[in-house]
Amino acid sequence: MAVEKITMPQLGESVTEGTISKWLVSVGDKVNKYDPLAEVMTDKVNAEVPSSFTGTIKELIAEEGETLAVGEVILMIEVEGGDAAPVSKEDTAKADTSETPVVQTDDTDKPNKRRYSPAVLRLSQEHNINLEAVNGTGAGGRITRKDLLQIIESGNIPTESTKEEPVAKAAPSPVQVEETTAVSQAAPKQAAPAPAIPVHAGDIEIPVTGIRKAIATNMLRSKHEAPHAWTMIDVDATNLVDYRNTIKNEFKQKEGFNITFFAFFVKAVAQALKEFPQINSMWAGDKIIQKKDINISIAVATDDALFVPVIKHADEKTIKGIAREITDLATKVRTGKLKSDEMQGGTFTVNNTGSFGSVQSMGIINYPQAAILQVESIVKRPVVMNNGMIAVRDMVNLCMSLDHRVLDGLICGQFLARVKEIIEKTSKENTSVY
Repeated sequence: MAVEKITMPQLGESVTEGTISKWLVSVGDKVNKYDPLAEVMTDKVNAEVPSSFTGTIKELIAEEGETLAVGEVILMIEVEGGDAAPVSKEDTAKADTSETPVVQTDDTDKPNKRRYSPAVLRLSQEHNINLEAVNGTGAGGRITRKDLLQIIESGNIPTESTKEEPVAKAAPSPVQVEETTAVSQAAPKQAAPAPAIPVHAGDIEIPVTGIRKAIATNMLRSKHEAPHAWTMIDVDATNLVDYRNTIKNEFKQKEGFNITFFAFFVKAVAQALKEFPQINSMWAGDKIIQKKDINISIAVATDDALFVPVIKHADEKTIKGIAREITDLATKVRTGKLKSDEMQGGTFTVNNTGSFGSVQSMGIINYPQAAILQVESIVKRPVVMNNGMIAVRDMVNLCMSLDHRVLDGLICGQFLARVKEIIEKTSKENTSVY
């Protein structure tokens, strides 16, 4: 008999932690390989963690509602026929923590030292722990919850007063702002005490769910790390509207799902990304990664959360194919059947903000992508035509937020101009949905 560890899986490329929302097993339960063990919630997806072994649940390390970093142990399972030595809870704790944490003097080989999970931030705030003085034992120097628990148990708590040169080291230089260490300077802001808001009769207190906290953390990281810039262009979609309205009934009857305006915009964006690959990039600290595959993330909202499933290789798909994927992915989100791999690999996000009547918005970039495009409502507006006459046209605003470390106004302007050209030329004569 051997005791094996089940760890928090990585449920997305930029996901660094997950929250145990519900255990599906108890101590003593027998499970087969691939049986679901727990429901895990991240800022991108709700997913089940499958068992990597066939055996008996020996111990649940994490509690429901607890947030753990990717790679941290969540449970122990006793496996028959294994040759590994049994692992106790004490052994697990020793494996995941060091001796007495010491002041960190050199972070060059620990890129994740200042990337704190909500659980770590909460503990540090409750016990006034100076995270700058803690030597993390997690991947890349990341400070884990067990690191802090060991400090608390030892009674040797480093406070703000033990921090060397607090004023001189608190303010990053202009060069640091351009590096990924800018996140580490901004991250502790998440640990600031919540504002004291008086609650009066009739006020409603709504608990913040784990997924809402995860969304907030990811959005805050994007705003703190990526210097956002914004630009907008208006597009005459009259020909597109006429074309789509002409074919929509026949298309629905033939294919069994709707052909939406959004599918045309996603296809136009995918085509433009192929022509301007710089837009399809990501910031990686000391380099920019220009992605080969064009995978379009689309935002799908539920009553209390926002998900971003991905249309893979969108440039290789027809408008019909994109429309089918939009329908299928949206249905999976709203029925809770979206899989974690359907959330991964996105390189650019297109958000259909026009679906709820928005005409102008500034989206927050879907980290670590370099840009996001908001497709607003198509509205009828009077427009001065080239011949000087005024006509009522179907107009739409395309609003783009960009990471100014990766992209500049010139390339983004050229990209938007190309999307505009594709949309304005969409017609029965020029465009096929198949």
